Amino acid sequence: MLVFRLLLVRCALLSLLVTGAVLLACPAAQAQLRPKRASAEKAAAAAVLAPPCGAPPANPALQAGLAEAGELLKAYRESEALSRYEQVLAQAPATYEALWQAAVLSVRIGSRYTDESRRFAYYAAARLYANRALVVCPEGAEGHYAAARVLAAQAPLQPLRSRLLAYREMRPHVYQATELRPGWAAAWQLLGRWHYRVDHYSLPERVYSRLFMGGMPAGGSTLLAIEALRQSYKLDSQRIEVAYDLARVYLNRSQDARARFVLQAAVQLTPVTAEELVISRSCQKLLDQLNRRQRRQQVRFRRLL
Repeated sequence: MLVFRLLLVRCALLSLLVTGAVLLACPAAQAQLRPKRASAEKAAAAAVLAPPCGAPPANPALQAGLAEAGELLKAYRESEALSRYEQVLAQAPATYEALWQAAVLSVRIGSRYTDESRRFAYYAAARLYANRALVVCPEGAEGHYAAARVLAAQAPLQPLRSRLLAYREMRPHVYQATELRPGWAAAWQLLGRWHYRVDHYSLPERVYSRLFMGGMPAGGSTLLAIEALRQSYKLDSQRIEVAYDLARVYLNRSQDARARFVLQAAVQLTPVTAEELVISRSCQKLLDQLNRRQRRQQVRFRRLL
């Protein structure tokens, strides 16, 4: 019995060099190799037929669905765009663009609800879409961005430990998004927000992190937040939410002149959505506070003279 097993092993090794001769001399090895060869051939064929990571689907109907969803998104009809992406996913569940877009849209739409149950439902759906996007395309910047957006949205609604775990889990996603797609303003903005949030943990968050989670997440810094937000603003200065984030971080560092410059440009932008209108008013409020502070400083300076 031992001799027979040794012969089988020898046949299997020799088959790598002289497959035909060995298979003729060793039928048992042939029977073992046949399913392996078939599976290898199927894998090779799938690799040839499968589109590159993130490539649009070959089906013209699916391409038309993605194009329609994109047009709805440009027209700020986000609920309709989400519905169209979901229709595409019903036909082709592994469509990368539809997955990450559906995740981001679910976060945006869910954040508008005051009812926590509906908000949680949207966030849960967004988490599933983002996870599937990362499975389909692990090296896709958009999938990492979507995953980070979901975690950032869910974190404030969770208890202390889960919230801190969410911010810790965000770290690789925000870095990957900017590294894989360095020209994407939204990714840099999210990285800046993560830096600022981690650097401004509350006292209970800091204590819990050090005692039970091995310390704070590595890299959180207000200075790095400024760098990331400045990069985002440089890439797309027309996004008013980026200007607002950057101005607030400048104010946190007492860089009033830089904050004023950004806010003055921001209030000149025309809001398109209700969210942008709210942010525009917040920018104007911050600018008014800065101007009042400057006037008070000027009055004190004149009195000293």
